[in-house]
Amino acid sequence: MKKLMMTLSVLVMMVLAACGSSEGEAGASSGDGEDKEKSKETVTVDHELGTTEVEKNPEDVVVFDFGALDTLDELGIEAKGVAKSSTLPDYLSKYEKDDYENVGSLKEPDFEKINSMDPGLIVISGRQSGAYEDLSDIAPTVYVGMDNENYMESFEKNTRTLAEIFGKTEEADEEISALKEKIDKMKEDMPEDKTGLVTLATGGKVSAYGPGSRFGLVHEVFGVPAADNEIEASDHGMSISFEYIAEQNPDYLFIIDRDKVVSGEGQAKELYDNDLVNQADVKKVYLDPAVWYLSGGGLRSFEKMAEEVSAGISE
Repeated sequence: MKKLMMTLSVLVMMVLAACGSSEGEAGASSGDGEDKEKSKETVTVDHELGTTEVEKNPEDVVVFDFGALDTLDELGIEAKGVAKSSTLPDYLSKYEKDDYENVGSLKEPDFEKINSMDPGLIVISGRQSGAYEDLSDIAPTVYVGMDNENYMESFEKNTRTLAEIFGKTEEADEEISALKEKIDKMKEDMPEDKTGLVTLATGGKVSAYGPGSRFGLVHEVFGVPAADNEIEASDHGMSISFEYIAEQNPDYLFIIDRDKVVSGEGQAKELYDNDLVNQADVKKVYLDPAVWYLSGGGLRSFEKMAEEVSAGISE
């Protein structure tokens, strides 16, 4: 009888052990499934060109917009592919290294290279908008172009979109808040009776940009009153003469030398050194063309732009 009882006890223990093992394996399997589901969490991004489903924390990211590259880098996210065939701003020069793939220029994506990378995300803006469908066939593609008529809102939306994809929302909010404080302080110190005119020089010609244009944030965000509120908003600006500058007679003449980033040889200082401008009561403020023309809309570029305008009106 004792032997029978001992045998039954052993059998019961074996059955319980087997059940425990089975439950443990089931639990482990269930946990693995949950981890897998978590790793496949996605973000739905509504943008100007459509709606894109993006897996959170994508790898091998391709970035064409330098403002977006700026923002991601500031948030601690490194792109794998960059439009290195175009001139990178100095503060983003680390992406010129061989560690990062060259995916073409800002206007001509290298589709073969991008396809070979099998990226988890492609980020574009206005210059690449025509290639959106082709790029979307390769990987989820998100458009983060700036809305010049609503610059601040557009900047915040793009920043938070990128931050959400990579789980950096809290960091982005802190950066945006700090930037807003700087801009508010800058606007408080802005002289109300002084005006500004933003111009771009290229190929010996000059264009002016007013409120609502690609450089309109000088007026609408930073608070510099416009010397001329009738300038038609356009990506290419309004063609002007130096007589026009003398007639408008702005207190601050902001100058962006496009040739400096396109060919590496700027000519704006010589171009603007003429009797019409020199005889007017105008202060020339030269802005960093790589930041203003190439990487606007980024966390650091936006701050740099504010600092340049602030320094220009206070010196």
